Amino acid sequence: MTLDKRINSFVLLGSFLKQFPTGDKNDLLGALNQQFYTDFEELILRQKSYNGWFEKENVLEALNSIVTNLSEEKLKEWISNYSLEGENRRIGVIMAGNIPLVGFHDFLSVLITGNTLVAKLSSNDKTLLPKITEILQAIAPEFKGKVSFVERLENFDAVIATGSDNSSRYFDYYFGKYPHIIRKNRNSVAIIHENDTPADLKPLGKDIFKYYGLGCRNVSKLYFPKNYSINHFFEAIIDDYQNVVHNNKYANNYDYNKAVYLLGNNQLLDNDFVLLKEDKALASPVGVLYYEYYNDIKQLEEELNEKKGDIQCIVSSSNTPLKTLGFGMSQSPALDDYADGVDTMQFLLNLA
Repeated sequence: MTLDKRINSFVLLGSFLKQFPTGDKNDLLGALNQQFYTDFEELILRQKSYNGWFEKENVLEALNSIVTNLSEEKLKEWISNYSLEGENRRIGVIMAGNIPLVGFHDFLSVLITGNTLVAKLSSNDKTLLPKITEILQAIAPEFKGKVSFVERLENFDAVIATGSDNSSRYFDYYFGKYPHIIRKNRNSVAIIHENDTPADLKPLGKDIFKYYGLGCRNVSKLYFPKNYSINHFFEAIIDDYQNVVHNNKYANNYDYNKAVYLLGNNQLLDNDFVLLKEDKALASPVGVLYYEYYNDIKQLEEELNEKKGDIQCIVSSSNTPLKTLGFGMSQSPALDDYADGVDTMQFLLNLA
C-alpha cells in the first residue's frame, strides 16, 4: 500500500471517529456509517461497564484528541520530517490502559510507516482499538494482516512497551536483546506565578482532572510562589471540577487517601474533592495533588531540568527557558509530541 493510501485511510478514519465527540453525524460517510456507526456508539457507552474510569465523556475526550491530528494537513506535515523508506517489520507493542485509547499513537506510527503491528492490549482497554482496526480495514482492506492482537508477544523484530517503573524492569529483562522503546512512569507539573489569578488558573483544572488524573500528562504536582494564596487555586477549579467525586472510583481513592493521611497526622488542604499535600515527590495518588513553594523561579527551573527524565509535561501561564505548555494544553499533544520524549517514528525507521 502506498504512503498516500495509508494517509488517506487514516484521514477517513478520523472523519468517522469525529462524529462521536462532535455529535454531528456525517451522512457523506454512507456505507461506513451503515456498517459501523451504531456499533461504535454502543461500544462507547459500554466502556464504563468494562472499566469504571472510562465514562462516556472521557472516551469522547480521547477520541477528540485523536481526530484533531487525523487531518491530511497534520499527517503530511508530521511525516514530512522523515524518510519513510524501508522494509516491513513486525513491531510488538505492549499498550497501557490508564486512559482510553492511550496506545493509538503507537498504532498510528507503526502502520503509517508501513510496518506490521502485533499488539498486546491492557485488560483495562481491550475493545476500542480492535473495533477501530476493523473500521480501518473496511476503509482499506490492505490493512488486513497488518494488525494482530495477541495475549503473548512472539515473532517480532522490535518492541515498544509502556508500563510502570516496576513493569519496565521486566520489559528490560524480556525484551532487552531486541531494538526497543520501554516507557516508565512519568508525571506532569504546573508552575504557578505570583500574578496568576483564578481566571488564569481555571484551564489548569483540565490538566489535573481530565481522565481523573490517571495519565502521564495529568498534572500531579503544583509549584506555588512563596506566600501565594492557594485559595486562588481552589477558587479556579471548584465550579467545573467539584463533580469528580461523583465517580465512585475517584471518590473511593479520595476518601482512602484522606483517611491514611489524617491517621498519619499529615497536614492537608482540602476542598472536599481534592487534597493538597506539601511534598517533594512528583507522583501523587488519585484525589491528591502534591505542592511545594518556591522562592526563585530560576532555581526552580534548574531543579525541574534535573528531573526532566521523570516529567512528561510542564504547564505554566508564562514562558520559561524550559519547554512549557499553557494551562489546559497538557492533554492535547501534537503528533510529534512523543511519550517520554523518544521519537517513535525515528525509532521505527532506524530499524531498516
